[in-house]
Amino acid sequence: MSLDSTGPENTGTENTGTENTGTENTGTENTGTENTGTDAAPARGRHSSAEDSPPVTDVLPDVLSDTMVIDTVTVDPQADAPATDAAAPVIAVANAWLSQDPDPETQAELRLLLRGAADNDAAALAELHARFDERLAFGTAGLRGAIAAGSNRMNRVLVSQAAAGLAAFLIKNTAPGRVPSVVIGYDGRKNSHVFATDSATIMAGAGVRAILLPRLLPTPVLAFAVRHLDVGAGIMVTASHNPPNDNGYKVYLGGANQGSQIVSPDDASIAAEILRVAAEERVPDLPRAAYETAPESVVQAYIDETASLAHRPRAQVTTVYTALHGVGWDTTRRVLESAGFDLPTLVDAQIAPDAAFPTVSFPNPEEPGAMDLSYETAREAGAELIIANDPDADRLAIAIPDEGSPSGYRRLSGNEVGAILGWRAAELAAQVSGDGGATGTLACSIVSTPALEAVAKAYGLRFTDTLTGFKWVSRAPGLIFGFEEALGYLVNPVTVRDKDGISAAVALLSLVSDLKSEGVTLAEHLDRFSARFGHFASGQISVRVTDLTEIERVMARLRATPPAFVGTLAVDHIDDLSAGFNGLPPSDVLRIRLADGSRVMVRPSGTEPKLKVYLDTSSTVGTVAERRAAAEATLAELDRGMRDLIK
Repeated sequence: MSLDSTGPENTGTENTGTENTGTENTGTENTGTENTGTDAAPARGRHSSAEDSPPVTDVLPDVLSDTMVIDTVTVDPQADAPATDAAAPVIAVANAWLSQDPDPETQAELRLLLRGAADNDAAALAELHARFDERLAFGTAGLRGAIAAGSNRMNRVLVSQAAAGLAAFLIKNTAPGRVPSVVIGYDGRKNSHVFATDSATIMAGAGVRAILLPRLLPTPVLAFAVRHLDVGAGIMVTASHNPPNDNGYKVYLGGANQGSQIVSPDDASIAAEILRVAAEERVPDLPRAAYETAPESVVQAYIDETASLAHRPRAQVTTVYTALHGVGWDTTRRVLESAGFDLPTLVDAQIAPDAAFPTVSFPNPEEPGAMDLSYETAREAGAELIIANDPDADRLAIAIPDEGSPSGYRRLSGNEVGAILGWRAAELAAQVSGDGGATGTLACSIVSTPALEAVAKAYGLRFTDTLTGFKWVSRAPGLIFGFEEALGYLVNPVTVRDKDGISAAVALLSLVSDLKSEGVTLAEHLDRFSARFGHFASGQISVRVTDLTEIERVMARLRATPPAFVGTLAVDHIDDLSAGFNGLPPSDVLRIRLADGSRVMVRPSGTEPKLKVYLDTSSTVGTVAERRAAAEATLAELDRGMRDLIK
């Protein structure tokens, strides 16, 4: 096993490590289908409110009329005959797939692989097996993978089958006499627009009222639209911060689910419908019909709601913003203008949507190097704050000046930002309730810092920890704020039931504005937090494997022979969440509680061949500097001890 990290940074904060949440890019490189959605607005200048556009219900979109003619391929039995009998099944499956693929690009790459397999090209045959021996599974995160031909890749055949399956699920679960409905959004990634329009026409053809957002927009706008339009479901075509050739398909449910992402058993029910469609129906034969286009008033409603999270600025903050080549800027700009904030200095090279993400290795603000251009721009501007959204703007990264850093800035961990935003939410709840005491729930994932629980206790609020993922965090009863350490924050659960990097940016900027009016920096505010609630230090270890049985072996060993110590620190008890715990659904997670109050979480990554270990400790004794030093010393011992235990 190889270690991805060398240990927690000595900052008194979380060393988040780097988790690539996507599927590895193994597909053939593509030049990309042009995204026909509206690009981001110009970087500067005021933006007037858009006029509502009437719904489009009478014609099919041009993009489909040009591409839905399928070039059915007849394979020459001599030229493309399987080299061996063993190869025949996968070649037959690939040919059947090819016969219903509407995309000339994936048709061409699949033909090339078939010809290679017929010529005894072992690499081509292996690639066919990689693409067709399994199917890209639909789960609580929907679909996500590399864009390429095959059942184990993201493409128009797979997306069409998913749309038809989801339509069938909605029809079955909608009350008699009511028309099921769905709203669909898409970002600036390759094929996002065509995947969205394919989904809209197929779902409309199945009898679902399908509404497409008016242009490429951030994921939080789609999550908002599910509740705002009171529809039964939402689809967001995005791969968030995955590598450039990936795309994905997130599904939300309305009604009793209140616009949250799907959870079990709905994911299994939808997956079963998708598999039925794949087995019984051909993509060219799926009925299609016209969809509606949502008016711009939906976007404006999101902007108005999000801007209302901040009062008029008490002081303007010199800020730098990057969209990391995603779709966040236009909506963020309009929200900031509406809230009265000065517009930030932009990282110009990263501000417009660009599916190639040319200036970064991975479009994830947690990745090393992803924010280098932001730091450079901030140094030139003398910025007090850096705001970064990931490409679909559901996550937020924050950086502040730091004289000890080579770049001059330090990116705050997700735990740090989550803790201070949680403190802000608790303080606002207390102000609203007056002498009656604050009410509501603060929630975070089980691998996020215990600091939020300390805030909840101090303010008399309920605290809930959930399984990893906002599909769980967003469902906490009475939620007023939720977060997870991977840069996801939910500050406005009344209108959006998913992480939202734009509303979180507004809330954070409002806080920094208030602090500046008092002559306090955000770094000093973090010290205030440590003084009031204790200093919390977090770290992470990621162990990448080539054989998943290695992870199973480590988890089995920890369960069979529970450690009595982590390094020199005594273990108090271990919670095994595989059978559920305290109302949490079953999950392959071990929670190790130390006698000194520290905590270690061990779990397999849900998206990569990695074992993940989360380390958390705190100190409430002495000055802030003494608390920081004590917590960091304990964190280092936890790190050393866990590395020994998972060898």
